[in-house]
Amino acid sequence: MANAFSETSQRPFALPSSPWIAAQQWDFMLFLHWPVSAKKLEPHIPAALSLDLFGGSAWVSIVPFLARGTRLRGLPPFPFYHSYLEINIRTYVTYKGVPGVYFFSLGVDKWPVVLGARAASLLPYYHAQMKLLVRDQTVDFRSGSKHPFRAVYFPSSSVFIPQEGSIDFWLLERYCLFDQKGGFVFRGDIHHDRWRVAEARCTVLDPPSLSFLPDAVFEQKPLAHFAHKKNVFAWPLQIAR
Repeated sequence: MANAFSETSQRPFALPSSPWIAAQQWDFMLFLHWPVSAKKLEPHIPAALSLDLFGGSAWVSIVPFLARGTRLRGLPPFPFYHSYLEINIRTYVTYKGVPGVYFFSLGVDKWPVVLGARAASLLPYYHAQMKLLVRDQTVDFRSGSKHPFRAVYFPSSSVFIPQEGSIDFWLLERYCLFDQKGGFVFRGDIHHDRWRVAEARCTVLDPPSLSFLPDAVFEQKPLAHFAHKKNVFAWPLQIAR
């Protein structure tokens, strides 16, 4: 925890003044990023949010990973359900100039986690059968149900710290999420130390799809990152000001 909170200069805004309430570790993370026409994507984000662009394009990312050690502040990890597989599909937005992410969906392989996350965050969590196989440094991640997906991936470069101003930094160093329910915009904050990632070699065996985007989007070669063992701290969802 001390290491995570000793690195804050990468954040575009200050840490929340209130204490964090939950923590977990993210592992075997794959980030796949595709540029998308802002005109095609904009109708599918909440009206109060603005698409954040890099290089004139909006971006959609798919992020599968293993979460473990999930716990509330001051308590041990949840029995039986502290570890689970997750895959999320997200884009990049701003609200009143603050950069963050917007989730189209978040898949999890354990029903109690899905139900708890829906209740706590109001985000579009769903249940899916998933499997994670790791051999040496190669990861095989499979997800079924709502958004079938399978990728085999491994780190293909030395670990590096994304530099401010780069596409890597812009995509990865995001410290809050936004969503809109009715007339209210909600914000959820997180914190971790700065990203240390490798380039990823990835074979997508079952490409993703979003009903409102042409399949051609995901036929492009994605920008891919791999990350290992990231400790993350989260704050409760609040009405954004």
